Amino acid sequence: MRPEDWRKMGLRDDEYKRIKEALGREPNHLELGMFSVMWSEHCSYKNSKAVLKTFPTTGPRVLQGPGENAGVVAIGDGLAVCFKIESHNHPSAVEPYQGAATGVGGIIRDIFTMGAQPIALLNSLRFGPLHDERVRYLFEQVVAGIGGYGNRIGIPTVGGEIYFDPCYQGNPLVNAMCVGLLETNKLRLGKATGIGNPVILAGARTGQDGMGGATFASVELSEETEAPDIQVGDPFTEKLLLEACLELIGNGDVDGIQDLGAAGLTCAVSEMASRGGTGMDVELSKVPCREEGMTPYEIMLAESQERMLMVVSPEKEAKVHAVFKRWGLTSTTIGRVTEGGMLTIRMHGEIVAEIPAHSLAEDAPVYYPEAQEPAYLKTTADLPLATIALPEDYNTVLLKLVASPNIASKEWVWQQFDYQARTATLVGPGSDAALIRIRGTKKALALTADCNSRYVYLDPYAGGKIAVTEAARNIVCSGGEPLAITDGLNFGSPEKPEIYWQFQQAVAGISEACRVLETPVTGGNVSFYNEANGEGIYPTPVIGMVGLLEDATKYCTLSFKAAGDRIVLLGESFDELGASEYLALIHGRVQGKPPALDLSKEKALHRVVLSAIREGLVRSAHDLAEGGLAVALAECLFEKGIGARIQLSSNGLRPDSLLFGESQSRVVLSLSPEKLPALEALAAQEGVPFQVIGETGGDELQITVDGNQRLNLSVAELQAAWQGGIPCHLS
Repeated sequence: MRPEDWRKMGLRDDEYKRIKEALGREPNHLELGMFSVMWSEHCSYKNSKAVLKTFPTTGPRVLQGPGENAGVVAIGDGLAVCFKIESHNHPSAVEPYQGAATGVGGIIRDIFTMGAQPIALLNSLRFGPLHDERVRYLFEQVVAGIGGYGNRIGIPTVGGEIYFDPCYQGNPLVNAMCVGLLETNKLRLGKATGIGNPVILAGARTGQDGMGGATFASVELSEETEAPDIQVGDPFTEKLLLEACLELIGNGDVDGIQDLGAAGLTCAVSEMASRGGTGMDVELSKVPCREEGMTPYEIMLAESQERMLMVVSPEKEAKVHAVFKRWGLTSTTIGRVTEGGMLTIRMHGEIVAEIPAHSLAEDAPVYYPEAQEPAYLKTTADLPLATIALPEDYNTVLLKLVASPNIASKEWVWQQFDYQARTATLVGPGSDAALIRIRGTKKALALTADCNSRYVYLDPYAGGKIAVTEAARNIVCSGGEPLAITDGLNFGSPEKPEIYWQFQQAVAGISEACRVLETPVTGGNVSFYNEANGEGIYPTPVIGMVGLLEDATKYCTLSFKAAGDRIVLLGESFDELGASEYLALIHGRVQGKPPALDLSKEKALHRVVLSAIREGLVRSAHDLAEGGLAVALAECLFEKGIGARIQLSSNGLRPDSLLFGESQSRVVLSLSPEKLPALEALAAQEGVPFQVIGETGGDELQITVDGNQRLNLSVAELQAAWQGGIPCHLS
């Protein structure tokens, strides 16, 4: 082997030496390829593993935490929710439709591999500014790919988030989340157990697409980057595979099961064997291939979609094949589980690779990259408020904010998704969280995905905390109790000390918030090397959160429901304009610190809002986020067309801070006047600031501050700006 051989595959010189030590000899070309994909950052987490171990991952409800295909949390009545988020960033930058579609397909397989029926999809997307023609193409095709796969397989896409910023222009982010439901006794893991048990490969035939995809995802994008052939998804085959696998799991016919995603067959056989403390003997000539003459290297490393590997007992082998045949799918016994922990790969009986499974799956080096606070924080942190000019026309500011693509209606996106598939969607896209009924029970699940990456860029620790609490507020405002999270950690190159410092700090912030809110991390995904031509994205740790409503009838949405209701603001406002959408959009400044966050106050707010919803005190609840109080109030008007008259006291705050600042731990509620005393008592009990700020009615949003009218806009004008914010860039 020459140094260029392993370096071309993304392996370092010291890693090649480690491979030789593991094998006791020089690897052949196939073995080197297998190590290159399994020891890539994408598969091995070699630069992130040490930091990820600091996450809180246990709790009374957690049935399966990190280390499997997805996390699993108990929800009572013998049921559990299975969920995970993963990225498909690099493929989507190259071929956006298939990159997004196969990202959806892959995360769905992670869920039904665990024995869960997928019931909902969400997504978290990032793009450059929409005035750019290439960005518009990526945006439109990614959305089409998500809808094209999810709609055809019959799983509703019910929520998510989308942001636009120049930092994502050359490297969009496409994170897909899937949620499934299972009976706790049907949980299956990706382990190969039972010496002599058959190993069955089922689903689509293996082609040459996606070769080296795991390695491709572990380098930054540039004009010189060699992209593989992007995988092509087939949702109809995946639907058949889903039904066949769930039938087999439900009947107890499968001992272990693993989907084939990144690193293809190499990953599936090595991880299953390593987890089970076993080996495998695999015959590649039995693998059904799309192309004639495929080499062992191609068969082992291809990332063709819609494939599943399973281990079954000998007496179930014929039955398993019969079930796949009935569903119109190919299945083949390609090997056996062996003792001793060795992966023996053959072609027509001849051994072409022999590697300890544990070496591939678990023995990648763990790195501790240098971390250093970025120099830019020394200049961005300081934000003298006196340097920010007060608006001359607050109406114009609010109209610009609601029309900003980061805040504007995402209806252009979600109208392309079948969010009512399976007919269990209680609340779909457009509210704080999506709600899915659990059939046969009184329960519902609340689902959301959140991250303000500008906050994380300007203070990774605070931004990480806020990402968790924002997700939790969305769950709570919908009536759900936050249960647990999955994270999609999108960052630049870990080889740059400033990027790695961002990563460490963001993980620390997420961890602290999860400990206080008692929402353990059940799994997720790290995506490094999100850079284009040397420039990294904003650090973007997306939080996917699941919550539980014990009574699905006691849910809440953000819209005002009736004229004459009182409007209450819970929480406290401060002179905080740093990192805000207002500061970036109106003043062109990405500067300052994110808003301060007190986790004990946040938790107290959750208790008040949840109690108010469960006791039937409030008709609507909406958390304050991008754009602050004025934007939150505007968003409450649109569904029913009911206006609001608001009277605020500045209490020494700047008017723009009061209206557009993004102070944390705040919620707007509406309720009938006679229920005010009960709500005020709840807030007082928890020490949560309580203000009656106005009432619903009319067809305008009128806001006075200290008796001076600052805003007076018709609901129709606001809604037109809000609804047109994205389509106006695409026409």
